Amino acid sequence: MSPLASTVQFLGATGTVTGSRYLIESGGARILVDCGLFQGYKVLRERNWRPFPVAAASIDAVVLTHAHLDHSGYLPRLVREGFRGPVYCTRATKDLCGLLLPDSGRLLEEEARFAALKGYSRHAHPEPLYDEAAARAALRHLKPVAFEQPFNLPGGATASFIPAGHILGAAQVTLRLGDRRLHFTGDLGRPLDPLLPPPAPLPPCDVLVCESTYGDRSHPRIDGEAEIAEVVRRVAARGGVAIVPAFAVGRAQELLLHLARLQQQGTIPRMPVYLNSPMAASATGLYQRHVGEHRLSAAECDEFFGIAKVVESVEDSKALNRRHGPMIIISASGMLTGGRVLHHIEAFAGDPRNAILLSGYQAGGTRGAALRDGQRALRMFGRSVAIRAEVVQLESFSAHADAEEILDWLRRSTAPPEQVFVTHGEPAAADALRARIKRELGWAARVPDQAETVTV
Repeated sequence: MSPLASTVQFLGATGTVTGSRYLIESGGARILVDCGLFQGYKVLRERNWRPFPVAAASIDAVVLTHAHLDHSGYLPRLVREGFRGPVYCTRATKDLCGLLLPDSGRLLEEEARFAALKGYSRHAHPEPLYDEAAARAALRHLKPVAFEQPFNLPGGATASFIPAGHILGAAQVTLRLGDRRLHFTGDLGRPLDPLLPPPAPLPPCDVLVCESTYGDRSHPRIDGEAEIAEVVRRVAARGGVAIVPAFAVGRAQELLLHLARLQQQGTIPRMPVYLNSPMAASATGLYQRHVGEHRLSAAECDEFFGIAKVVESVEDSKALNRRHGPMIIISASGMLTGGRVLHHIEAFAGDPRNAILLSGYQAGGTRGAALRDGQRALRMFGRSVAIRAEVVQLESFSAHADAEEILDWLRRSTAPPEQVFVTHGEPAAADALRARIKRELGWAARVPDQAETVTV
């Protein structure tokens, strides 16, 4: 190998939509693009507990595309294992990580304590992957950088962020490694997202690492507000409770926007709307701080996000389970992997007057995926909870570009890359997008293997 050659090792997001981790070795330095948690199936979650493939202390810098935990959530563990370098991200990503990572640490601690209390862990003394203190320690490494502002990395590399859509602060990343340009899409948003502008055009690059979450399908071309209005009217008519598991960042705010507009129009009856996620409430406030990076004005943020009553304390959250409908509860997590929403499912899922509205992608192996696929009982808190409530998968709510939108975005590139690596998708989705890129665009594309190393 030439002394100037650079390599990328795919340490995650291969064969799965989670665990985004790409290790670049260039100029004698190690740079990690994304540092995400594996989520979903147990066999994937167990990867979080394995030793990192290289010594954490040997990594010189981390570059984050955005704040979602499947891209940032392993960072506290990496720091605990000895990483001491900077973590570069956009300003909004830094703010969101300040919410997401400590919350993740708290949830992991709570799950470990609850497992110990109820005795459903196979470990005598279950420990969290990391705790809140480790998450807060990781935050001290974050170095915010503005969009379009190049910054230097160890080993002589440079990098820059451009908007990706998807969520507030989400970025595509271009790395310049000598005379080679390596571009990571991160998670691409949609061109007509109600909250965020479309992804910036693909810049010229030699190698492209492209996400494929929806690489094998197209989102239904239906009106999101009409879709949610139909379900809400149905639940309200029977006096039920609509439980909406929602990602605290992005999805919760989009739902509030639609519900506010529908209530203003009289399309749905006015009823109590509760936002039972302190993190989602805090994330909603960040839209005010980052006006100009999304489609809403400061006044519109106040107007639309103000329809919900924020549930702050655990006691108020428990009291909500004793209330009756009609009402709407928006709560995290979006794939039912943890959080307060599980207690609402436990309280309300047994009543057929109620409904559970799945509002986004459900990764394989999650409780959300089990509900989507028709399972009528969920394992929670060491026992089986019967599901008699109506379950609805809202088809129009996605922060990810679908296959057509990704291909349209690629087609507009002024200079095709030499090689495309298709990642961040389930096997069928990644391979379907790979085949279409090769067939329709004539570009070299393939799906890398887990832990594979390639020269770029």
